[in-house]
Amino acid sequence: MRLSILGGGGFRVPLVYRALLDDPARSVSEVTLYDTDPLRVTVIADILAGLAEGRPEPVSVRVAKDLDDALTGADFVFSAIRVGGTAGRIRDERIPLSEGVLGQETVGAGGVLYGLRTIPVALRIAERVAALAPRAWVINFTNPAGMVTEAMSHVLGDRVIGICDSPVGLVRRAARAAGADPAAFRDTSRVSYDYVGLNHLGWLRSLTVDGTELLPELLADDAALGSFEEGRLFGPDWLRTLGALPNEYLHYYYFRRETLHSLRDTHETRGEFLDQQQGRFFERAAAAGGPDAAYTLWERTRLEREETYMAHSREASGGWQRDSHDLEGGGYDRVALALMHAIAGNSGARLILNVRNGTTVPQLAPDAIVETVCEVGSQGARPLPCGPLREDQLGLMLQVKAVERAAVEAATYKDRGAALRALALHPLVDSPAVAARILERAAEEE
Repeated sequence: MRLSILGGGGFRVPLVYRALLDDPARSVSEVTLYDTDPLRVTVIADILAGLAEGRPEPVSVRVAKDLDDALTGADFVFSAIRVGGTAGRIRDERIPLSEGVLGQETVGAGGVLYGLRTIPVALRIAERVAALAPRAWVINFTNPAGMVTEAMSHVLGDRVIGICDSPVGLVRRAARAAGADPAAFRDTSRVSYDYVGLNHLGWLRSLTVDGTELLPELLADDAALGSFEEGRLFGPDWLRTLGALPNEYLHYYYFRRETLHSLRDTHETRGEFLDQQQGRFFERAAAAGGPDAAYTLWERTRLEREETYMAHSREASGGWQRDSHDLEGGGYDRVALALMHAIAGNSGARLILNVRNGTTVPQLAPDAIVETVCEVGSQGARPLPCGPLREDQLGLMLQVKAVERAAVEAATYKDRGAALRALALHPLVDSPAVAARILERAAEEE
């Protein structure tokens, strides 16, 4: 199979390539990188060369000259682009914060602004895939993943599938905290779970290993909850009140005041940190003088990036450092590889993915993208039935989905009214007047 990576100069691309090198099935024969930044893609290609050294018959890598070159002949297209770069992310964070509301890459006004800028580019990619590689499967990791996947699905239908590493990371951390046998996850017949929501807005509501439901006992155990990231973020009392384990990004919704206070007082947003860190990394890696040196620098920078992930939410929940289990997470590279294996091998594997809703959540439109447990085979990903949502879960999903669909409409048709609706109706934006000022500022600074 041939895999094309759009955003091939992205910092985390080596994770995907390393997973392919370690893949015993050797399912991918060639990786094509495409990026609009020639320096970044050259550095990443150098790091991949370092990873391949000493490997018998490593997966070949080539750099495409343009988008059409990257797409032609692809079996899978992995989209992980960042429209506007980290400079755009800084604006997405700082403009809302200047108005006293949360600014974050995928959540709140910042997520809407990022979506408005990204969706037109994602739609162009979808149109070129449809023209040049109509049988290819598009795996979308571009944020805001749910919003972007929904826009691309208007062109590609079910052949675009969104992925995120947060849900599977939550499942694995919860299972470990509950004392489950790690080997159980190598046999899908031993493990089942109920996870449903939208991207960066979902809940783990059941976790069964070898026929035993683990979640109630885990929720009752303060020490076990304190042993992993989501337990520390939300606290035992609130988790027991919810009766579920929320995705880490729900901290922005449930603890809005505390997180906003932490962000407003910061001298450096996450985007500003990454802008400086990534800038230094690519400059140094370009001058490093060989694949080995570039790889060593990349590994050191990657660890620093993971250690500082969601630092403001951790500060708002008492201040604590991520441990080795938190850092392990789910691995979006492993999710992407598992998805490709399941489609190519028609395996029926169960994965948490972003797909069209169908009848999974009856209150949402059938074509709305949801994040839930799917069965994956040669025909793609089919969402599985889930239990009824609690009113608080459904209410939040309905409101945020209305925001996402308004943002897609705004970006697709250049409709300012829809853009204003997307911003003003977000539960983390408290005033249409504030939304209008954010929209105006964003337009001025583009």
